[in-house]
Amino acid sequence: MKILVRNLARHTTEDKLRSLFAVHGTLQSCTIVMDKETGESKGFAFVEMPKVGEAKAAMKTLNGSEVDGMKIRVKKAEEAAAKADSGSAVDTDSE
Repeated sequence: MKILVRNLARHTTEDKLRSLFAVHGTLQSCTIVMDKETGESKGFAFVEMPKVGEAKAAMKTLNGSEVDGMKIRVKKAEEAAAKADSGSAVDTDSE
């Protein structure tokens, strides 16, 4: 399952995200989306976990938690957002 992680601090690393999600199960991938021009984080990432149950547990536990001073949002990534490398993540919740 692909997971979208939003509202990341610009200095949050992939290693930090991996350690947060690894507590909940196996990670297939973890990628922070970077700005092509500046090389800096765009403030969101995609994490892929092969086991749906583990992914759901991670989403439930980590959504709203504080990471590097920012309250992150964690939810299932839509396929269009997961394929976008331009940095325009799709937010499907009607909050």
